[in-house]
Amino acid sequence: MGIKLGMLLVFFGVMIGIGLYCRRHATDVTGFVLGGRSVGPWLTAFAYGTSYFSAVVFVGYAGQFGWKYGIAATWAGIGNALLGSLLAWVVLGRRTRIMTQHLDSATMPEFFGKRFGSKSLKVAASVIIFIFLIPYTASLYNGLSRLFGMAFNIDYSICVIVMAVLTGVYVIAGGYMATAINDFIQGIIMIVGIIAVIWAVLESKGGFMAALEGLAQVSDPTVSDVPGVFASFFGPDPLNLLGVVILTSLGTWGLPQMTQKFYAIRSEKAIDTGTVISTLFAAVVAGGCYFLGGFGRLFSDQVDIAVGGYDSVVPTMLSGLPDILLAVVVILVLSASMSTLSSLVLTSSSTLTLDLLKGHVIKDMDQKRQLFVMRCLIVVFIAISVVLAIIQYKSNVTFIAQLMGVSWGALAGAFLAPFLYGLYWKKATKAACWASFLFSTVVMLANIGLKSFFPAVLQSPINAGAFCMVAGLIIVPVVSLFTPKPDSKMVDETFSCFEQKVLVRQSQALGDPS
Repeated sequence: MGIKLGMLLVFFGVMIGIGLYCRRHATDVTGFVLGGRSVGPWLTAFAYGTSYFSAVVFVGYAGQFGWKYGIAATWAGIGNALLGSLLAWVVLGRRTRIMTQHLDSATMPEFFGKRFGSKSLKVAASVIIFIFLIPYTASLYNGLSRLFGMAFNIDYSICVIVMAVLTGVYVIAGGYMATAINDFIQGIIMIVGIIAVIWAVLESKGGFMAALEGLAQVSDPTVSDVPGVFASFFGPDPLNLLGVVILTSLGTWGLPQMTQKFYAIRSEKAIDTGTVISTLFAAVVAGGCYFLGGFGRLFSDQVDIAVGGYDSVVPTMLSGLPDILLAVVVILVLSASMSTLSSLVLTSSSTLTLDLLKGHVIKDMDQKRQLFVMRCLIVVFIAISVVLAIIQYKSNVTFIAQLMGVSWGALAGAFLAPFLYGLYWKKATKAACWASFLFSTVVMLANIGLKSFFPAVLQSPINAGAFCMVAGLIIVPVVSLFTPKPDSKMVDETFSCFEQKVLVRQSQALGDPS
């Protein structure tokens, strides 16, 4: 216990110290929200990755999908690395950085407002973000509580409050720069921790080959009659597994807390470096989490899904680890949760302040007042999520993956297509954005209360979210073709940032013979 508490105190001390150190970067709105748009590739890549993966993935998703699909759940991690990280950086990174600076937008709603010339779009996007980030934030605490309870036998409410207060302190003090530096440290902990945990769990079952052979012998007639299906390449249900891959991978393209990382990166060269780092990080962390969860059925004699739910799978797998390794696991999940929480509260508070309150509710808002309001809203947002997390835990409302599925599905479904087409396609219209916003929010809200009316394949919030994302990619171009075209002058001015001419030395460019 002394070792575990000592490691925790050091971890907390470093996080708070960095927050206080970074106060000098948070003296204006751009510095507080985007780190002055001067964040390097390593910090940005790790900030992207640690915001991507949290206790929701490590405890909730790895446990649920590992149990359902066996070793094939690793495909979700591969999808996260290739589609959610590599392709996202390649397709969105450079254009997001250039256009958002050109439009002087610090948030996703502000981007929509300026790109499509609509204040109402900006307000609607900020409301959607605030509403649907709350259940995601609440799910972070739940995943952490199970491991803290196992390692320290501490009441869940205390775990939630301590984590929330410490995260709030360093975000309020240092803003985005404190978050980015802490994310880098937390990311290193996550990489080392996941490798150590996988090795220890597989060794407890006789090594990788012995564990894989044991998994091949597991059968569950309620899932599949095929022998060895949980050790197979695509698992017992490839179609639903594809829905998981789409939601957890393509979803990052439309999540405001993820795309905002591209706003802050220093330069185009830094984007190239960050692409490689982010992809490797996702391959290790996400691939490792789902790979580990794939062996969950080897512990079926200790897991009762009917009682503890899927969220109990991974904690049960880790319960037999040595104390020192268990401490590493706790700090690993704490790192994953705090990094994601810091990103969520900063995104939510900046969005509400800059896109909803400024100029609408509070007409005269100088830089100092904006910073004060953002810091107050961070406290409010954390407090609401803490209350919801405790209520959810006490009443056992839903599982972690379901909470995250609703949040990701609504946000990514609403924003992915308008954001992507807004960066690349001049003919995307304001009406098409509204159509995408309304379609996804209505579908995901209906999925909560009217699930029985949905087709069987869409009753899962995971599949419903993936459906909304894909549907948005069709809705936006179709609606754009039948609605009033955007102002050509405004659009040309917006896209002029990609067409600026520059002078180079003759030695660096060949002349045009014609």
